[in-house]
Amino acid sequence: MAPILVFDLETAPDVAGIRRLHDLPAEMPDTEVAELAFAKRREKTGSDFLPLHLHRVIAIGCLFRDADGVRVRCLGQPDEPNEARLIQDFFRVVDRHTPQLVSWNGSGFDLQVLHYRGLIHGVQAPRYWEQGEDDREFRYNNYISRYHARHTDLMDLLALYNGRANAPLDELARLCGFPGKLGMDGSQVWPAFQAGRLREIRDYCETDVANTWLVYCRFQKMRGAWTDEHYRTELGLLRAALSALPGEHWRQFLDAWQDDPAA
Repeated sequence: MAPILVFDLETAPDVAGIRRLHDLPAEMPDTEVAELAFAKRREKTGSDFLPLHLHRVIAIGCLFRDADGVRVRCLGQPDEPNEARLIQDFFRVVDRHTPQLVSWNGSGFDLQVLHYRGLIHGVQAPRYWEQGEDDREFRYNNYISRYHARHTDLMDLLALYNGRANAPLDELARLCGFPGKLGMDGSQVWPAFQAGRLREIRDYCETDVANTWLVYCRFQKMRGAWTDEHYRTELGLLRAALSALPGEHWRQFLDAWQDDPAA
């Protein structure tokens, strides 16, 4: 089968960039720098959510499905994340394998963050940005154009590109009988990062891509791309792959995964 890459980002405020943009002193603590940025954003928009170019990438979760099976992991090592290396590693996978990309809100957050932060760090991603200049196949099917198929943003597609109809991944996954989010949500990532709990953040990110893959499997069955047998096979492959992985988060994930009435 053609390779499929399900991906998800976890981010923290880019405190170094915020210092630079606002001429803040180097000795100002990271927490205070972030709180200043949050306050300015609240004043402008009513929300703490920072502009996408000020989101520092601290974890990239990936589920890779190809002819060799299913692999789930976060890129990089579970210590202080090197953002430039994480982003370059992600695009290196895309350039090497040209996978079908699958995300939940990837068009509205993850890929845009990767674009901005990749630009800041001088990352190269020629295959990802290809739109037919060197490969005619990409002229009508590439990663960039909204209605092309090399990237499937499940949230955007299921809502028919209407933001008012968007559904949370956690709720939709649990309604389908899948585990949903376990132990953490997006609002807890920054405090966890400040506390040095990067491994927990990475675990959370990995379970998010597993949930996204499960919803994608159900979507493929719904649209008739996969037979019932193929759908059951894919779920069985993921169960087997996760059962072989270390980590308490996978034990909890498998325990929360109900028998699938649609299988």
